[in-house]
Amino acid sequence: MNEQVVVNENTAREMMQSEKKAYTIIGFPVPLFAVLAAVTLAAIMTGKLPGGMIGAFASMIILGAIFFEIGTHTPIINTYLGGGAIVCIFGSAALVHYNILPEATVEIMSTFMRGGGFLDFYIAALITGSILGMNRKLLIKASVRYLPAILGGVIAAMGAAAVVGAAIGFGAKEAMLFIALPIMGGGMGAGAVPLSQIFAQPLNLEPEGVLSIMVPALAMGNAVSIVAAGLLNKLGKNKPGLSGEGELMIAKNDVAEKEIVPEKELPLDIKLMGMGMLMATVFFTWGNFLGQFVPAIHPYALMIITVAVFKAFGWLPHKFESAANQWFRFIMGYTTGALLVGIGIAFTNLGQIIEAFTIQYIILVVVVVIAAILGSGFVGRLMGFYPIESSITAGLCMANMGGTGDVAVLSAADRMVLMPFAQISSRIGGAFMLILASFLINLFLR
Repeated sequence: MNEQVVVNENTAREMMQSEKKAYTIIGFPVPLFAVLAAVTLAAIMTGKLPGGMIGAFASMIILGAIFFEIGTHTPIINTYLGGGAIVCIFGSAALVHYNILPEATVEIMSTFMRGGGFLDFYIAALITGSILGMNRKLLIKASVRYLPAILGGVIAAMGAAAVVGAAIGFGAKEAMLFIALPIMGGGMGAGAVPLSQIFAQPLNLEPEGVLSIMVPALAMGNAVSIVAAGLLNKLGKNKPGLSGEGELMIAKNDVAEKEIVPEKELPLDIKLMGMGMLMATVFFTWGNFLGQFVPAIHPYALMIITVAVFKAFGWLPHKFESAANQWFRFIMGYTTGALLVGIGIAFTNLGQIIEAFTIQYIILVVVVVIAAILGSGFVGRLMGFYPIESSITAGLCMANMGGTGDVAVLSAADRMVLMPFAQISSRIGGAFMLILASFLINLFLR
């Protein structure tokens, strides 16, 4: 009897180990995912996809998972061009551009993204959870010393884009709004997408037209940033005085890296996630409500300011901050692929993107990234940072594609230890760019 128990325990242990080693796609074993994908794709191609959020979610999650797998395992794309995120957007846009997807399926996804509000739903979770999930001390201290370095990179990038844009005939205003802002804007979901919404109405343009110009800038900016990170690493080895070899501060004092630790996270809880969903939607509602009385500032920006104030002053108990962060992690972890497919379907015009790729465009992207490096490195040095580390975190981690771009840039620079600072750039820096965009768009329209 005891021997049987031991055999059963060993068998169970072996099965658990094999399950851990088994390759999965969005959590499913490949054979099971293949069945789910076959059913969904059959419904898509025969025009029998259910309407509403059921059909939209099923098709977008499946397509997102497939495109992510392609992007993750395709050389060059996975290293320099944003990997799965870019393949999701351009792959789904190509399905529409070349009339591969039935019109009924495109209509279901587009309606879900636009009229169904999935885009706003995602952004609300992203903004609320990412800010409330940050270390409070880090948020406060970053605003004193690290944010000026980010600002130095942003000002340099915007200024260089304006000067070069005017010189090569692209236009100073156009270069700032459609090239520099999206590159420095914190990625796709929290950057280019809300930026396109912010720009659309005041400029009397369609969001998809704006996004079609921004997406290639974002992709190219990410690629250039990764290459530049590797070059900065080599520069630091040749010029040791410019590099801290992974240490940001020249003289560690009140903003030491050891202070930047995640706040204690509560165990994952379904009820907490539900509470987080409510908080995200209410903060979003507040931003829109307040926007009725402060029309000069976009509701996204008002929402960001409100959430940041709540976090900085500690007005919410940690339980509720954790709830918002858990909801954000779920939404980001399982629906990002679906969102990117929706962006490709509903907001990305592949024809316009192809037209946007010009020599002028490429020159401007490279100029913006180089200016971000120089500006953040110079101001960072004034703030007491090593120029190389400041250029990588406050410059390149602003110019890349958010979280995935942070990993790629820091890997290329051999400075993964700087990830907390990279996250400030992607989260707080990206949020700052949305606020800046709201002011700039009103300034240009006066």
